[in-house]
Amino acid sequence: MKTLILIVTLFFSIVIIAQQEQPDNTKTYKKRVLESTEVDFLMSYYTQEGDNAAVTGGIGTEELTDVTPTIVVAIPLNDDDVLTIDGSVSAYTSASSSNVDPFDGNAPADPFVASSGASRNDVLVTFLANYSHSSDDRNTIWSVNGSVANEYDYFSLGFGGSYTRLFNEKNTEVSIKANVFLDEWNAIYPTELRDFSTFIKFDDESRNSYSLGLGFSQILSKKLQGSLSLDLVHQEGLLSTPFQRVQFADIADVVVDQFTFGDDIERLPDTRFKIALGGRLHYYINEVIALRTFYRYYTDDWGVNSHTASIEIPIKITDQFTIYPSYRFYTQTAADYFNEFNQHLSTQRFYTSDYDLSDFDANQYGFGIGYTDIFTKFHLWKFGLKNIDFRVRHYERNSGLRSILLSGGLSFVIE
Repeated sequence: MKTLILIVTLFFSIVIIAQQEQPDNTKTYKKRVLESTEVDFLMSYYTQEGDNAAVTGGIGTEELTDVTPTIVVAIPLNDDDVLTIDGSVSAYTSASSSNVDPFDGNAPADPFVASSGASRNDVLVTFLANYSHSSDDRNTIWSVNGSVANEYDYFSLGFGGSYTRLFNEKNTEVSIKANVFLDEWNAIYPTELRDFSTFIKFDDESRNSYSLGLGFSQILSKKLQGSLSLDLVHQEGLLSTPFQRVQFADIADVVVDQFTFGDDIERLPDTRFKIALGGRLHYYINEVIALRTFYRYYTDDWGVNSHTASIEIPIKITDQFTIYPSYRFYTQTAADYFNEFNQHLSTQRFYTSDYDLSDFDANQYGFGIGYTDIFTKFHLWKFGLKNIDFRVRHYERNSGLRSILLSGGLSFVIE
């Protein structure tokens, strides 16, 4: 708590000092970075199903639903400075996490059936504040941010900043950003392992993440824009999920009802280093159609290598309406420590049956529609409607996992 108070105090002290140091520009006109306060009301609904739940060792139901309302408020503090506040609540119901204790319901324990216990529901609350400052010529932008997230078994505190510089009459842009996340688990273990004298619990339940991102963007012609990005992430601490089971092939199974007890929990190295290199090309074919492409290569020291490629084609139907068909392909190799249900050996040091770390291919098909009211003609009290956006995405893996994400938002200008 003392650390949280210190960081929050430091964050707002920077904001106050930055405002006090602004030069007197009353004699020279300049366009404000943000003319009026803007408010975004966002909502998403996510649902998935599959049969490879990590909580039960790589088999069992992966059914999950999540509803996330979000409010984002961007406030112009003066001509150059903007404070953005982002708050969200993620309420989910998970059939797999309910089986942390499969015996707390009224039905026989079964990895393919959700238990009716309290662990099947949870709420994640997230709060983020970002302060950004633009120079008089709008060629330099820097920002600082802080965030807090909390749910029943997890707490996260984050802070960071960014610096962006524009050159060549704003045709060239370079940026650097850095973030730190200090997380703390309240480790919840599978019910059958909690009282075993031979079961080894984690001594340190903290996890720290440090990220550095570099970006370069260039307008190549009147119709073509490209960008490159490099992201580096180092993590240390508890990188395993404490309630995910592993069953060993060289130890006899213990089965109650239809449920196979875990021989241990997932155990992974306490460090991980990730590298992601990406590129984008945006081509404006004409006033009606544009082409947005993206590619990213990812690798880490756990043995995971992946490729992501996507394309989106905004099509302007009218001056106000645009549709967004899209497609995304993803493929990755398995982590060195992954194996399927009941395939690991007790002599191994690290092991997981989490299919997020398996070898798989995935396809995502998307469609969206957006409405833009340039002159904010429609009003609700003092709120002038700026735009409406709705999107649907269907995702499927060759392992059998399928999901649908519905998301939408309303953006208003406070006049």
